[in-house]
Amino acid sequence: MTDQVSLVLVNPLYAPTQKALEATYTVHRLWEAEDKNALLASVADSVTGVVTDGGSGASAELLSKLPGVKVVSVFGVGVDAVDLDYCKSNGVRVGNTPDVLTDDVADLAVALALASFRQIARSHNYLCAGRWAFEGPAPLTAKFSGCKVGIFGLGRIGHAIARRMAGFDCQISYCNRNPRSDVDYRYFADLTEMAAAVDCLVLAVAPTPQMKGVVGAEVLNALGPQGHLVNISRGLLVDEDALVNALQNKRIAGAGLDVFVAEPDVPPGLMEMDNVVLQPHVASGTVQTRTAMGQLMLDNLSNHFSGKELVAFVA
Repeated sequence: MTDQVSLVLVNPLYAPTQKALEATYTVHRLWEAEDKNALLASVADSVTGVVTDGGSGASAELLSKLPGVKVVSVFGVGVDAVDLDYCKSNGVRVGNTPDVLTDDVADLAVALALASFRQIARSHNYLCAGRWAFEGPAPLTAKFSGCKVGIFGLGRIGHAIARRMAGFDCQISYCNRNPRSDVDYRYFADLTEMAAAVDCLVLAVAPTPQMKGVVGAEVLNALGPQGHLVNISRGLLVDEDALVNALQNKRIAGAGLDVFVAEPDVPPGLMEMDNVVLQPHVASGTVQTRTAMGQLMLDNLSNHFSGKELVAFVA
């Protein structure tokens, strides 16, 4: 254990990664503290780093209570829950784990699209309830191959999703702040316009707080009664009340969701419908990828405390 290097761990991590972290540093488990403010006050003079994940992040309120912190190492690619403005103003480096989870997240996006179009969960339940034997074949579903797919956010993950869906002969469009010069997919500057032009809307953008609820009634109505929504980005992008309403009233055909606004709480309305496929935020949840994410997070810390540049960083 490196006693002179003290860290605050905001939330539990993948067990092998957490074991390695605690074997190397003095680690204070914030989530276990009955009085979190008291814990932070007691370690404020010694802690020089924060370890967290993409969901929990590191707020300015947290970091301001730990004035010695000079690095935030995120177990995940998303840093929208980290106060980057505070970090930049106070000389705090922010590392994350991009690239290593791209394939798994893209794979799950395609799986959710297929599951939504082909209604795999509904058909599974139909069979297991004995309805096939008594009612005959399950209801018909929608074809996925060759459909029009719109990807909101053509970054690393969005591009990986596009490449996979192109293998299904899908027609790919994307919505970014700016068009990319290295792809020939159809570009839309406006999300609602793209939604109206596609059969499947995939959310893969790195969100900002200003994007909260950007997929609301207007976008969902544009997607239309034959359209499907897939979200492997962040729950905050979706107005969940509007989504439940659109699904219940058949204004869109289905949804495949891995992320939600108030995880682990999921709107009951989503769990009550058979045209929805839900996952508990597991897009990067394979042994191989979580191991690679953990190693990259540890490498970021090691580099920082050795006076080297972080392996992967955003600030």
